[in-house]
Formats: sequence, structure tokens, C-alpha cells
Amino acid sequence: MGGKRVRIHTDFQLKKCAKISFVGHVDDRVSQLPDDVLADILSRLSLKEAGRTSVLSSRWMNLWKHTNSLNFDTERVSHKHFAQRKSLKRDRRMYVEWVNSVLRSHKSTVLKEFRIRFPLNASDRNTITQWLKFAFSRQVQKLELDIKNNYDPTEEYCFPNGLLIPSSCRASKLQPPSDNICIDHHPCMLFDFKSLKAVSFKSVGVSDGDINFFLDNCPQLEQLIVIQSKKLSKPEICGSSLKLKHLELVDCCGLESLKVSAPSLTSLRVTSLDGLLLENVPMLVDISISCEDGNLSIQHLFCLLSCCISQLQTLCLTLKRREGRGEIDELPKMPKLKKLVVVYRASGHENLNRLAAFIRASPNLVEFELQFKWFDALSRRDREVKDAIKILHHHLKVFKFCGYYGATNDVELLSYILGNCVVLEKIIIDPYFIWSCDKLQVEETARNNAKQKLAPQVPQHIELVIL
Repeated sequence: MGGKRVRIHTDFQLKKCAKISFVGHVDDRVSQLPDDVLADILSRLSLKEAGRTSVLSSRWMNLWKHTNSLNFDTERVSHKHFAQRKSLKRDRRMYVEWVNSVLRSHKSTVLKEFRIRFPLNASDRNTITQWLKFAFSRQVQKLELDIKNNYDPTEEYCFPNGLLIPSSCRASKLQPPSDNICIDHHPCMLFDFKSLKAVSFKSVGVSDGDINFFLDNCPQLEQLIVIQSKKLSKPEICGSSLKLKHLELVDCCGLESLKVSAPSLTSLRVTSLDGLLLENVPMLVDISISCEDGNLSIQHLFCLLSCCISQLQTLCLTLKRREGRGEIDELPKMPKLKKLVVVYRASGHENLNRLAAFIRASPNLVEFELQFKWFDALSRRDREVKDAIKILHHHLKVFKFCGYYGATNDVELLSYILGNCVVLEKIIIDPYFIWSCDKLQVEETARNNAKQKLAPQVPQHIELVIL
């Protein structure tokens, strides 16, 4: 980069917009922007991309250290090196060194985002705690800790005693952030959690008490996600002043009950219906819920949702194969439902037309997605196709069928959709199949069936997409 350069010391402070000390090349308009603007731009890049800008000139040397977003996400590359335990151990050491190196150099006193996403284990407990202290000392707004480790499962990380204590518990002011991530020399350091707006914990031992802490001490909290925690038991997400909008409690095997009373809540995702109680959720319009318990009926599920069923706009249901007929024939009306996703786990021969009851219960439905997760290719045998019943639907425009194979039950459901959805515009066929060693062959057969059997049945005005 040409032009006159002004040396920027490593301890420089961000300049105000009116003070631009650097004058670059006449065409280099970007470098002439104020430092705070450039730091904000760099925050939108990955950490490695932002770090590379330091070689451009002395003007850029330290800007990356002032980014307000620290996203240590290696999801795209982490899985291809972890086939062997030795490789995982090596990569984990490199990951920890990378995070520590960035935190030692980082200068911003506030963070909009702090994300850790890597399969760590119990041996990294102290390191994880130091990272959390760093984020809390920077008044982080969005915090994500995803340390799921399928390769070396050990005791899950839990918040140590003394970490989740608000600064209001003592009279003295909050200690200033340290540029060194080792902040053990502040044994009584307490943090101000009022800036937190979103927290997400995956494979972290979050307890009922931890949930209460975040609800009580984070008045701006809008998103709370806990996935695969063994310590959750009977959480209560309740409070008339809560600003919480999105709640996820997923695959928490110890969950016995859940009470939710949150007037601002708009989105809920849960995978356990044990002891579920919904109250005072007037804004709840998006629900993702599982009904895989063989002892739980569809009717009981909708009874649990009775306080909000008439206001739902998006519903995702996970169902498993059920014997018996007529169980889902009579459903409560969902007059505002616009999008429906049904995840159906079954062997493969089941009557899919039974699922049409959800369409009939949703007169204003616009988009319907079926994820048929079947596992027995032998059960997908042909039989005589039954005629579809005639109940017109006047709003459904898009139907997506994941797990299509071209068997008789697939044909019957598609015949129902084509025969009753009078404004249908698009059908998406996704033959994705996960349960067999013959995956590629099964998927190719499904595509051929779609082209040869389904395509001739689809009217010209309806777009057919085969993935």
C-alpha cells in the first residue's frame, strides 16, 4: 500500500471520527476511514482474516486487536482431523494456544460476541474458566460455549464456584479488564452481567441455579440456549419483566419438568415434554417440539400447547412411528400457522396420508415440509395406491419432501398434495437418506423414481425441484 505512513504505537487508542492521522494513497479510501469504523469492519471477518490485515501497513498493524467480535469457530475444519485420538489431542492443544494468543493481544474493552466452538474435555476446565472470565470482564453481549466432544467424552464442564457472582454483591467497583488472560491475581473479581443479551451452552453442565442466575442478573437477556446438559432438572423460566425472546432446552437427559412464563417469548424449542407448563406466553409464535415418547399422544401434545396453539405461525413437530389409526385425524385448528415442519421417524411403510390431518387443521398454511426419516429399505415395497380424499386447501404454495423414495406411501401423499392444494407453486424432492450403508444407491434410485414416476404427474405450472 503506497503513500505516506504514520507509525502507530502498539498502545494507541481508537481515534474519533474527526481525527484521521493517516493519509494513504489518494485512491485508498478505506484506510482513510476512522479506526473505530475499520475495527467494526474487521469484526465482520473471521479472526484469521482480520489478523492478516496487520501486514498491510503500520496503519493496519493493530486494528485487528480492537475488534469487538471474537469468534473461535473451527466447525468447518474440525471434523476431518479427529478420526484418531492423537490427532484430536494435538489439535486441541493448538486450538487452546490459538485462543490464548489472541486473548493476550486483544485490546478492546467491550465485546459484542465471544464464541468458543471446539471439542474440549475436563482437562481444559481451568482454561475454559479463564476464557469466560475474559469475556465477562469485557461485558460481552453474546456468549457461546460449544465444547461437545464425541471422541473423548468425559465429565462435562460446570461453572466453578465464584464465577457467576454479580458485581452488585460488593460495594467496590468492578476491576478493570486485564490485557493478560491470566486474571487469577484478582481472586475476588466480580463481573457486571447486565450487558448479556444472548447465551448458548452446548455440552456444558448448566444447572437450574445457573439458569436462575442468568435470568436474575441479565436484564437484557433475549436468547437462552442449553443443549445436552445433564444437570438441568426442574428449571423455571418465569418473570413478568423478562425480555427473553428465544428459548432452547434440547437433549437435557435429566430434565423432569419445565415451567415457562415469559411475556416476550416468541420462539421455543424443547425435546422433552415431561412436566411442560406454558403460561403467559402471548407472543409465542414459533415452536419446535418433540413427541417421540411412545406413551404420549398427539392429543396430549396439543393440550400442552393449548394456551398458544391459535397464535402459532411456525410449528416443527418430531414424531415417531405409531401403531393404530385415527390418532391424528382430529386436531385443533391452527388458523395463523404459515409454516409446518414434520419430522417423522419410522420404518418406511407407514401411511403418510395420516399426516395430511395437520394440513387440514391449518387453513392458512403456506409451506409444508416433511422430513421422513425411514430406515428399512425392504419395507418400501409397492402396493396398490389408494385414492386420495378430496379436501381442498387454498393457501399451500410450497411442499418439500425430504426422504422421498418413490414407494407407494410417498406416491399417495403426493397425490393428496397435488389433488387438494389448488394454489401449489413448488414441490421440492430431497432423497437424502442416512440409515443405510447403501446410502448413495438408495438416493440415486429415489432420484430416478422422481424423474420417471413423479415428474409426469406434476402439472406444468408447478415447479418441480429434485435435489
